[in-house]
Amino acid sequence: MTSVATLQPEPAPILACTVSRDVQNFELLIDDMERELGEAWGDLGFDDALIFLDQPEAETLEFIAVAVDAQDESDLTRISEVVRAALAHRVKVILVANQISPMVLHQLMRLGADDFVPYPLPDGALHDAIERIRKPEPEAPPPPALEPQPAAAAEERPAFKAKGDRHGVLLPVHGMAGGTGASTFAANLAWELATSDKANPPRVCLMDLDFQYGSISTYLDLPRKESVFETLTDPQSADSDSLIKSMQTFNERLHVFTAPSDMLPLDIISGEDLGRLIDMALANFDFVVIDMPSTVVAWTEAVLTRAHVYFALLELDLRSAQNILRFVRALKAEALPHEKLRYVLNRAPKFTDLSAKARVKRMAESLDIDIEVQLPDGGTQITQANDHGLPLAESAAKNPLRKELQKLAKSLFDLNKAAEAGKS
Repeated sequence: MTSVATLQPEPAPILACTVSRDVQNFELLIDDMERELGEAWGDLGFDDALIFLDQPEAETLEFIAVAVDAQDESDLTRISEVVRAALAHRVKVILVANQISPMVLHQLMRLGADDFVPYPLPDGALHDAIERIRKPEPEAPPPPALEPQPAAAAEERPAFKAKGDRHGVLLPVHGMAGGTGASTFAANLAWELATSDKANPPRVCLMDLDFQYGSISTYLDLPRKESVFETLTDPQSADSDSLIKSMQTFNERLHVFTAPSDMLPLDIISGEDLGRLIDMALANFDFVVIDMPSTVVAWTEAVLTRAHVYFALLELDLRSAQNILRFVRALKAEALPHEKLRYVLNRAPKFTDLSAKARVKRMAESLDIDIEVQLPDGGTQITQANDHGLPLAESAAKNPLRKELQKLAKSLFDLNKAAEAGKS
């Protein structure tokens, strides 16, 4: 005779759990979880999740959906413990975030969360996230046979130690509009400065402070180091030695502080802290070239006030003209040293294009500025050099743009050398 116990179906195993302070604040998440999993899911608080993950019942878990909102930002430590515990038990983590700051979101994703969906949930967003985490991970290819690598292929780090014996020249580069070639200008100017004197080359540092779309590492084919993120997120602990160690050396001449590997908010560092990092760089390098974001941020003032020359890249178009007017007006309103700006016209008209040259003159007069440097259009060789991760001097030495940058770097080097001689 069959017992009553055998007639009762066993409860379905729990395949997923929501983890939140109060799941009722995420009603759309409840609906989507029921649609995707039926009754094979549960809900836990943050403390309960830490206990449940250690129970045998948790062995069937595929993933947890950690739902957080702005009120949870003060409890980030406990939420981080839940994410770490899940990953330790090989349980996938989907982060459901409602109006949390970019910095908190970035920290949680860096802990190893497998996917992220915003709240309110877009149609099908949770379904797509579940499908992605359920895909089997591709098998790792067999390790390649070890071959001796040439010395140039190894990651190059600065070989000198910080002594604070320099009084560097700060040269920020700021594009007045997108696509004006500011990063190309910064990378190649820094390289031309680093190679301006073969017998006694100056020590040059290139810093990419566009924390979101910085491309200096691409243009010089350098990896983005984790130490850059650590320096930016904890600048008060950084000293000259740690700052230099976070840099890489390109072709044994140019020292590069790349943008971080992940997209960070531009206000992740304060003006005071960034100014301190720049001061340390100036104390250990002869020239510090900074690739600035096109956006004006809170710490732009810290860079501008320390700059010896602040290069403003523009093109012969209306957007550049309008942005220059707004930029100068903002600097004047804050009583900042707008006279440090040096305007550089990229893709300038050719010598024979008289009508375009007249437009350049009218543009300068209408903006009440002096366009001191005009750079020719380097053509497709510029894109090719950037894609190959090489300065123009290495890939297209006879390019007209490279020749103008070489002249500019030589004049800056000679001026600095004359100024140092005058001080002594």
